[in-house]
Amino acid sequence: MSSNAPTDPRLPARLSLRPDPSPQTSALLDPAPVDLSVIIVSWNVWELLRACLHSIEQASSPRPGPPDVRVFGPEEHGTRATLEVIVVDNASHDATPDRVAARFPWVRVIRSAANLGFTAGNNLGYAAGRGRFIYFLNPDTELVQDRLHGDSLWELYHAVADDATVGLAGPQLRYGDNSLQSSRRRFPTPLTGFFESTWLGRAWPGNPWARRLHMAGWPTAFRHDVDWVVGAAMLARRSALEAIRQAGYAGPFDERFFMYSEELDLCRRLKAAGYRVVYVPEAWVVHHEGRSSEQVVAARHLHFNRSKLLYTEKVFGPRWAAALRRYLLLEYRLQLALEGAKWLVGYKRSLRAQRIAAYRQLIASGLRRE
Repeated sequence: MSSNAPTDPRLPARLSLRPDPSPQTSALLDPAPVDLSVIIVSWNVWELLRACLHSIEQASSPRPGPPDVRVFGPEEHGTRATLEVIVVDNASHDATPDRVAARFPWVRVIRSAANLGFTAGNNLGYAAGRGRFIYFLNPDTELVQDRLHGDSLWELYHAVADDATVGLAGPQLRYGDNSLQSSRRRFPTPLTGFFESTWLGRAWPGNPWARRLHMAGWPTAFRHDVDWVVGAAMLARRSALEAIRQAGYAGPFDERFFMYSEELDLCRRLKAAGYRVVYVPEAWVVHHEGRSSEQVVAARHLHFNRSKLLYTEKVFGPRWAAALRRYLLLEYRLQLALEGAKWLVGYKRSLRAQRIAAYRQLIASGLRRE
């Protein structure tokens, strides 16, 4: 039930944008539609974002004309597909926007004066994009393009573009050490929330709810339909996203999910509208998981569980959500007691103090949305 996305303990009060001071003025932007818009929401991860943009640069080529449009795909296919890249910066304090403008002048940058979260940031980038297809990409990812694994971008793009029944596709994700990262999912049941990323789940790792969610036992090497995919890399058809876009939002994501579970909710709505969601193992993407959200651990736990509860209430009703909230708060109270005991005996007191503060914050919030 998760995607790894930039977050901040400070929730945004109001959207405020500053124009990008890079040389890419509106007069230099090509107003014509493109085949693919790549949307990246970033928060204080310049080094990872640079690697991500470099991988896109390696998978594409410049073309004559406005600098914000590039082409990708094999030369032998004749007309190559066009793409644009939009980075939505969520009020980073590591000079990310200026660095992007200097190193990647073909990338469009939208600067937010507040951290909008993963969903609102992606909706903002989506509204600014001109692509018939949209690639939502985390800044801690790198597209793989080599002789052994082929062209990740081209493979995933054509998995959607060649079949009108496909609304969204996800690649095979790999960790930085090249090991497989689980990214295919079935929809959760009402009990899944009690056994996914909880003490119950760790105590009983082979429980049927977690195995079902993670499609345990399914081969990873062949293309097949799934219920949803991890949101680190998702390529979708704009017309499908428009068909499910909710009133009041500039893009397809439900912005009540600040981060986490938003891709689950998105895919559920796509499937309900009759579109397929497909896992494409021929497309490889390296995912350096959690490098943004690990900067603010307490906020990560808070957003993760709030989103889990929101999805549970949205799909299974308020009674299931209330039961799950009570269980999660009980877990945090038990963890608070355990950390307190460790602190009393002097075991890594600095770490214990940090965790105690985090658990107190989580308990005080009641895991309720603000």
